[in-house]
Amino acid sequence: MRGLSSVVFAAIALLLAACAAPAQAGASSVADANAALQAGQADLAISILRSLPSPDADSAQAHGIRCRVLFTLEQWDPAQPECERAVALDWQNSMNHLWLGRVLGERADNASFVTAYNLAKRARAEFEQAVQLDPKNAEALADLGEFYNSAPGVVGGGTGKAQGVAAQLDKVDPARAHELRAAIAQENHDYVGAEREFRLAIAASQHPAFQWMRLASFFRKNKRYEEMDSALQSGKAAADRDRHAGVALFNGASVLIKANRNPALAIKMLQEYLASASQTEEAPAFEAHTWLARLYKQSGDAAGAARERTAALGMASGYRPAQDLKI
Repeated sequence: MRGLSSVVFAAIALLLAACAAPAQAGASSVADANAALQAGQADLAISILRSLPSPDADSAQAHGIRCRVLFTLEQWDPAQPECERAVALDWQNSMNHLWLGRVLGERADNASFVTAYNLAKRARAEFEQAVQLDPKNAEALADLGEFYNSAPGVVGGGTGKAQGVAAQLDKVDPARAHELRAAIAQENHDYVGAEREFRLAIAASQHPAFQWMRLASFFRKNKRYEEMDSALQSGKAAADRDRHAGVALFNGASVLIKANRNPALAIKMLQEYLASASQTEEAPAFEAHTWLARLYKQSGDAAGAARERTAALGMASGYRPAQDLKI
């Protein structure tokens, strides 16, 4: 080998680079897994994560995405160790603590009293840590405020604490601050004050379609159906004007489904959401397909229901609500 010229070495290097390039171009990445998650392709996201080379496979990002995929699948128990691993690998990441708090909170909601007590305390600690690490993390502030507002004092809740978080949100995300104050007002049975805060959130928001749908949900819970319908129409009109607000259509459909009203509009909203470019893990596409399957089944369209159920399971074969849906 010592006698080969530099020209030959260069030729070999170019050949090796040419051979390696296709493999590198075709290799999956953590970013690909996240893109699949946002598109509602849970099975694909998990498959990509399994195929990652070391050390990417054991990175904080990979474990965090696996946690979030399992969260969308409502598989809280296996999601917890994935979130915990992400936190252990990247303790300073506010979002890792937020997702662990969310998983612990969901587990607490579905646990026995003693277990729920311990899980809720841990969830609070994770939300607080997320805010401490990034005081401008609006999602973490909103989740911490919601926890304080809804949790009993024995696990660290309290509306006074929630009010303090709302004041912090004023400087970061005024619309979320008004939404939190609306939730606090509802907790205190101040429904006039709650409606006022929801409307202030609409006025303060850059994407008011979301806030219109939350106001619609408020009206549904109070059985003010005509006002609910009006808020939904305003929300849909706002979403039609805002390419970043497709998720609001998903939220609006949820309101209609829970109210058992206007299934045709719910179907239209879900179809428009699935056709939009703004799908996210916040509103998993496979969940939208499952809702469509239920709506078609209720209308007597068995073929449509079967088609949507198949679409849901094609994206997320482990999604229990789709598995359990009888067509």
